[in-house]
Amino acid sequence: MAVSPAAAQDSAKYSTEALEQGIAEHAVSRLAVMVPMRDGVRLSTNIFTPRNARGPLPTILWKTPYNEHKLRGSTLRYAYEAVKRGYVFIVQNERGRYFSEGQYEILGLPQTDGYDTLSWIAQQNWSNGKVGTLGCSSSAEWQLALAGMNHPAHAAMVPMSAGAGIGKVGRFQEQGNWYTGGVPRNLFFVWLYGVDNPLRAQLPHDLDEKTRARVAQYNDLNASKPKVDWNRQIKHLPVDRMLSSLGEPPATFEQFIHRTPADRGWWQGGLYHEDMGWGVPALWFNTWYDVSIGPNLELFNHARKVGNTAEVRDNQYTIIAPVVHCAYQRLGPDTVVGERPMGDTSFDVDGAVFGWFDRWLKGNTEAFPASTPKVRYYAMGENKWKASASWPPASVKMQRLYLRSDGRANSLWGNGRLDAAAPGKEPVDRFRYDPLNPVPTVGGGDCCNGGIVVPGAFDQRSVEARDDVLVYTSEPLEKAMEVSGFIDTVLKVSSSARDTDFAVKIVDVAPDGTAWIIGDTILRARYRDGFDKPVMMAPDKVYTLKPTPIATSITFGVGHRIRVEVTSSNFPKFVRNLNTGGPNESESKGQVADNVIHHDQENLSYIDLPVVP
Repeated sequence: MAVSPAAAQDSAKYSTEALEQGIAEHAVSRLAVMVPMRDGVRLSTNIFTPRNARGPLPTILWKTPYNEHKLRGSTLRYAYEAVKRGYVFIVQNERGRYFSEGQYEILGLPQTDGYDTLSWIAQQNWSNGKVGTLGCSSSAEWQLALAGMNHPAHAAMVPMSAGAGIGKVGRFQEQGNWYTGGVPRNLFFVWLYGVDNPLRAQLPHDLDEKTRARVAQYNDLNASKPKVDWNRQIKHLPVDRMLSSLGEPPATFEQFIHRTPADRGWWQGGLYHEDMGWGVPALWFNTWYDVSIGPNLELFNHARKVGNTAEVRDNQYTIIAPVVHCAYQRLGPDTVVGERPMGDTSFDVDGAVFGWFDRWLKGNTEAFPASTPKVRYYAMGENKWKASASWPPASVKMQRLYLRSDGRANSLWGNGRLDAAAPGKEPVDRFRYDPLNPVPTVGGGDCCNGGIVVPGAFDQRSVEARDDVLVYTSEPLEKAMEVSGFIDTVLKVSSSARDTDFAVKIVDVAPDGTAWIIGDTILRARYRDGFDKPVMMAPDKVYTLKPTPIATSITFGVGHRIRVEVTSSNFPKFVRNLNTGGPNESESKGQVADNVIHHDQENLSYIDLPVVP
């Protein structure tokens, strides 16, 4: 496909060489400045000040656990755009990473390090006392707990794809995306191998700033670990030896792997929890195929309710794009996500970001007008940007579709169906779940996993061909249906096992049969009564399961069908349940479970769709 002249010009403008030259022309750089924290630990900080700038200046702070002393990627781009617009741009490494001192901890102690950094910035003679925080993924997640502290210099924030900073909020208790529905996610095992490095080299404490800056130009203290075949390693049992079997010393993984979702240890770190309040105006960026879209939107709504002031409550905005984790710069004409064309998704991300900061850090109220819609979201399928005053849109009506069959919903060729009419007497659907032959993950929302899962919209028919996947499909739609909001699922289940998982997937079936994944969820049965109340199952007794909601916006077109898949695994996205009822993460042997979905007038299984009239 030919590249347009405008796209080629934009690519040249934002090439690494052009951006580095722009930084050199527009900024005065101070590298590896050691900023002290309250406990004496110093964090390595790069400061880019607009050249020839006058008077106190606003600051944009980008905090990261990654190797960004040499600016790269989106950090380099935002640094250039910031200094060009008259902002001081600061990149700071979290403690325990690269040139920063101290021991690494996920999110870098945001409730102290973040606060102390804001205080240090506000005290500098070049600062106007207003700081905005910016970043995607890890560079966004530390901002959340900081927002609960309401630092006087923290004037505004732009968290992008920030779900791993959320502990418990509302219906979601995923503890930084470590879990979904009490089932651990494998992505963190891979991520921690690359990021956690307890045996790291450090520079001498008394090295002067000039020498540190010099060293930073040619030595980044980056660990070079052996490459791992993660598609093979992720199958390792027991799970709690996933990293030690590679020779890794005990570190964060070993601290977290045996915690339950209700373990009080999750409340001691840097995660944001719903009892912390909220003190900062925020412009949230999210994506439909991210690992954390549900908790992110739940927190957006939470901040609108519990903000410390009316001004804070009234100034929460979100933008939800149809791409994968942190892929905002890919928005544009002819966007493809996974394998599905999404149309023209063009959106002025930089304009929104700097308009937001101009409003709160420079006092330019016209840069981001109060009339801006609170929610701007992309309706997939319809392939159109839409606006709303709330999430979900206030006009949504819940529509219930029941899981039904003649007792053989197994696979794409079974007789499972979705129906608006409630069932009468109907036979159950049965399937056998073998943890050593799990249902494979194909697309969906994920990230940062070393390639074990490619996120995005992919055809699910290879999964639906399996006999251990129950498939329920509606009749073709006679008119288009927009579903925007949180999709709820209720399952009536039983099992031969003391504990097992139930995984649910929402699928858009095109007229040609292509089955595009929209979203998925999962619940470990032992947590059906609450994450703080694990209870094993009795053989063949019927239980009610309510997995965490699926958040999306999808317009099912005319002739399309709505499909629900139900099974007991989604691997390698989620850790397999070995079905023993024991300490799953330390066990090496599993057992086969005979699992059942009930759907008759006494035991209704269904989904509730938030339909926009």
